[in-house]
Amino acid sequence: MDMEASQTNSDNPSPSRNANSISSSSPVWPTIDGPLGLSEEDSLNYARRFYKFGFLLLPLLWAVNCFYFWPVLRHSRSFPRIYHYVVRSAIGFAVFTTLLSSWALTFSIGGERLFGPVWDQLVMYNLADKLGLTNWS
Repeated sequence: MDMEASQTNSDNPSPSRNANSISSSSPVWPTIDGPLGLSEEDSLNYARRFYKFGFLLLPLLWAVNCFYFWPVLRHSRSFPRIYHYVVRSAIGFAVFTTLLSSWALTFSIGGERLFGPVWDQLVMYNLADKLGLTNWS
């Protein structure tokens, strides 16, 4: 009787045993490289590093983190430890992109009408004129 119970347990693996797959036929990998990529522990270390270094004025690393760990974003239940860092990287990159875009659009659309007399001190081409960098002849 014990042999029958052990055979049925080995025939039907529990979901906790196979944590890296959504179904038994399609394995999920933490990186876009698939089976050639990093292990789960290495992936956790890289995701954590990309997330933390993004705060050092390198928000492009947040975008790299989201791209490289795209399978983690798609299958959130498969890698809960990595998912935490990748989602926060996505939020950080979205906030950074929004702030940078709004600053650039304000500066380019508003121009002299918005900034008034300070505009001449803000624009780069006026600074180049002041330093004599525009006369190439």
